[in-house]
Amino acid sequence: MSIKEERNNKDVIAGRNPVTEALRSGRAVECLYIAKGELSGSVKVIAALAKEKKIPVKEVDRKKLDFMTAHSAHQGVAALAAVKEYSSVDDIFELAQSRGETPFIIVLDEIEDPHNLGAIIRTAECAGAHGIIIPKRRAAGLSFTVGKASAGAYEYMPVARVTNIANTLDELKERGCWVYGADMDGKTYCENNLTGAAALVIGSEGKGLGRLVREKCDVILSLPMCGKINSLNASVAAGVLMYEFTRQRMKIKAN
Repeated sequence: MSIKEERNNKDVIAGRNPVTEALRSGRAVECLYIAKGELSGSVKVIAALAKEKKIPVKEVDRKKLDFMTAHSAHQGVAALAAVKEYSSVDDIFELAQSRGETPFIIVLDEIEDPHNLGAIIRTAECAGAHGIIIPKRRAAGLSFTVGKASAGAYEYMPVARVTNIANTLDELKERGCWVYGADMDGKTYCENNLTGAAALVIGSEGKGLGRLVREKCDVILSLPMCGKINSLNASVAAGVLMYEFTRQRMKIKAN
């Protein structure tokens, strides 16, 4: 996320006591920012608490903290909080069950662009997905920018954060989901039966699917590339694939 996006974020918590209480209360915090040279005393305790909760800790220039917090008395500490509490994987399955539907889950393997994440959340909600799973590290979280890019869809779409995507895919398989990965080297997406319980895995903007994540997929789906560019934007590819799942699940015939 850029400095400008962080500055525009409505959920920046500034100051040692407010940040400490946010961490202790269990509020969903995306990242802890500490001014360079301040990692001692009570700030060191705050950093340790964040690390215990698996929250990324970054040392930044004091000027960046000034900008993020609108020059408030941040005392060398600020936290970027999520605009919405995260759900659990269980919550996603419970939503599918409450609708009387087989689970349709979107798994994102290190999507870092908040605009991409927001667009995927928006499409997933419109396409009838039951939830999205993202990793806790090296990925965009539910920031203000993501909420804006989703056009409010994040309010209706459960988003779960997990420590390890590959392990989570094993869990989804144990719970009856067939895992489909999106990659260039696979079967043409519309030639597969996509009507059952499913998890669709979308890789990162630069690297695509990680090696271990790819190995966990039961089927690799590909989109035909007819131009000189050999890949689509992650949110665009996700949208095309999601709606093929939706078409088949709704039994809409393509003439």
